[in-house]
Amino acid sequence: MPILVCGSLAFDTITTFPGRFAEQILPDQVHILNVSFLVPSLRREFGGCAGNIAYSLAQLGAEPLILATLGSDGQDYLARIRNWGASTEFVRVIEDSYTAQAIIITDQDNNQITAFHPGAMQQAHLTAVPRRNDIELAIVAPDGRDAMLQHAQQLADTGIPFIFDPGQGLPMFSGAELKDFIAKASWVALNDYEARMLCERTGLTLESLSDSHLKGVIVTLGADGCDVWEKGKRSHVPGVKAESVVDPTGCGDAFRAGVLWGLSRGWDSTASAALGNRVGSRKIATSGAQNHLVADLRKEIL
Repeated sequence: MPILVCGSLAFDTITTFPGRFAEQILPDQVHILNVSFLVPSLRREFGGCAGNIAYSLAQLGAEPLILATLGSDGQDYLARIRNWGASTEFVRVIEDSYTAQAIIITDQDNNQITAFHPGAMQQAHLTAVPRRNDIELAIVAPDGRDAMLQHAQQLADTGIPFIFDPGQGLPMFSGAELKDFIAKASWVALNDYEARMLCERTGLTLESLSDSHLKGVIVTLGADGCDVWEKGKRSHVPGVKAESVVDPTGCGDAFRAGVLWGLSRGWDSTASAALGNRVGSRKIATSGAQNHLVADLRKEIL
């Protein structure tokens, strides 16, 4: 059955800085920051949270339905999605806008600085969650502010369980709005920095969040794996060592695809997170957010 993926489609311009940001940015001079990074390598990749998640889901044999927007420059992206065998029925093209663009600089410690132009993503709220009886699960990933608010409400209204994944969009929302998202969601997924910000803004703890209606709160910890909070208790799921560390871009999205795949098959949050770690380890060993291969994992987990 389909998994609805609400979020962004974007083009990623990825560059690599062969030094360390920490050695170039003087903490006592950030109020007059004027820094230039020489980036010898540059490439353009398909990205955006919805596209990245859907890519790994398709690799795992799931049926992702992408609810997102593209600009007038997005025809290649539409063709790419169709080549996966995925539907583009709910991908809206905004003719007078560019597709969202992320410009990413990664240093040698895998720290990243990103500039993001939302483009067509700002119109994502124009497409509503489809009223279909066959959608079993969804995720609300980073997208336009109005789209995230409306899609969460629409999913709640139709009774479709979903993961709330605020990601880099978290600062757009007040504590009250974040609490409202949480009240509608069945799971919450964050990285460790986002988890601290969410707790600060809402006044809640991870323990209290998980000891509620939520089926799980999942906090990713990079190479250390992730913590899964259920009913006020924390379980640590160890990371999976990657064959090599090439590019962290899209690792969180690959992880979420693994989680969604597991949840859609009735797995608990811990088992689903363990699969997410495996998918994420494949991603980090490959350049770009949508070039890793995980189809072989299906033979191991089915």
